[in-house]
Amino acid sequence: MRIPVIVVFAPTATGKTALALTVFGRGSHSFFKDKAELISADSMQVYRKLDIGTAKPSFEERQELVHHLIDIRDYTEQYNAADFVSDADLLCREIWERGKIPVVAGGTGFYIRNFLLGLPETPESDETLREELKSRCREKGAEFMYRELLRVDSESAAKIHIHDEYRILRALEVFYLTGKPRSSFSVSNTLRTEYDFTTVILQRDRNVLYRRIDERVEQMFSLGLEKEVRALMAEGACADMPGMKAIGYREWFSGDMDSSGGIERIKGEIQHSSRKYAKKQYTFIQGIPGAHFLSADDETALVRDFEECLYRSLKIMQ
Repeated sequence: MRIPVIVVFAPTATGKTALALTVFGRGSHSFFKDKAELISADSMQVYRKLDIGTAKPSFEERQELVHHLIDIRDYTEQYNAADFVSDADLLCREIWERGKIPVVAGGTGFYIRNFLLGLPETPESDETLREELKSRCREKGAEFMYRELLRVDSESAAKIHIHDEYRILRALEVFYLTGKPRSSFSVSNTLRTEYDFTTVILQRDRNVLYRRIDERVEQMFSLGLEKEVRALMAEGACADMPGMKAIGYREWFSGDMDSSGGIERIKGEIQHSSRKYAKKQYTFIQGIPGAHFLSADDETALVRDFEECLYRSLKIMQ
């Protein structure tokens, strides 16, 4: 029997956590109450101590609904799509064996796409070349390496953030190993067969989403984001560490936060980067076979429509 897996994608501030708690939480009034465990598909919530800036579910929310793949790495460690797919596969089996439905939910479209369709078959890493690229990156910076990638593989570069050092270097490594852009390696357009997926993509009116993102960032500052970042810096966090490349953290390294207007400048940069990132994440979800697109603008209707999408998985459980 294929394992039923519910997959929910939506960018930050769309309302994923609220929807999951309403439908699956232990205090829910839904038929699906306490029938699921959530696997977070967020590339930065994996890092310990990055709480406010990544909008992690609170301790109370995690008591209400079990969340996995949160706080599993130090912010000095790399975590990538291959790690996520491997971890999610293991968790799906374990959750199903406990009699619960695995729900993969998050806003990192690249992770979700690779989980649904499988990882592309690219060549194994070459340690010598990787170290050479890392050395050049330390000397010249991620933006320089990104411009190099634009010249040799503009399609891959269009899907990678200019500060995402790991993916920039990996794409360059693939090109210099094979003479072909990473984007030329075959990516499956069919769903993985070991799962029975119910895929839901949440959408909001763009203006409403951007307003919610701006409000979310304002809330982060009121909750103490500046204090959190200063504490990280005091223990040695620096801009080139994987966790510090997250939106909400990297902006603090781009200028003097103690200058006149420095905090407001950083806040504005975080809001701008978050809006831009939200738009970009949808590109990774385009063309997913069988996906259900649900509007999140009417929250009552969203819960109703989402529950209707779940009965396929429920029938398999019965």
